[in-house]
Amino acid sequence: MPEPNNSTQKTLSEQPSMIQVLLVDDDPFIRESLNVVLGLDADIHITGTASNGTEALACLESGTAADVVLMDIRMPECDGVEGTLLIKTRFPDIQVLMLTTFDDDEYIIQAIQNGASGYLLKNVPPDRIVQGIKTVYNGDMLIHPDIARKLAGLLRTPASPPVNEPLETHGLTRMELSVAEAISEGLSNKEIATKLFLSEGTVKNYVTEILGKLHLRDRTQIAIFILRK
Repeated sequence: MPEPNNSTQKTLSEQPSMIQVLLVDDDPFIRESLNVVLGLDADIHITGTASNGTEALACLESGTAADVVLMDIRMPECDGVEGTLLIKTRFPDIQVLMLTTFDDDEYIIQAIQNGASGYLLKNVPPDRIVQGIKTVYNGDMLIHPDIARKLAGLLRTPASPPVNEPLETHGLTRMELSVAEAISEGLSNKEIATKLFLSEGTVKNYVTEILGKLHLRDRTQIAIFILRK
């Protein structure tokens, strides 16, 4: 059964200024540790916990609010890869950030293909996890360049040949294409703004336009779309 954090479980309307986070890990010690550490940040509100992907989905379907799901990648019954797919299929606007003790590229790539916004290793300092939550909440991705390159290689295997149709035929302007390519490299809006000499607000507007023109759901799909091309 899901493990709601009864002392903190509230709806989004009750905490409008805070980032609602659902913690998912099969280790109760890690769940409790993350609950305590992340709960110290004034911008983060832990709404509940679960021990696997199926329980996480049940929490969300039962009304637990979440902007970000912080989820272990390896769990029994329903791991983070499958859990990401379940959550993103049912709740596409919720961001999923993977936590792993392994530098497990295959699992990470599968999770990203299923809609995860990125990943962090569990041994990073707590402030890095806090920043990672805020990063994906703001619509950015956390993908190491090595993972981005491996993802590109996976998508360009003979079994899935690149599509030769020019990207311009999808109606992207030169600048929109530059922004989309930067997203596929795992850059955040701030990093894209610096690279292309734009404001972060302008980058966000470009991302919205790209999503609309390509009929995509989120930045992960933009990255995969560009890498396939």
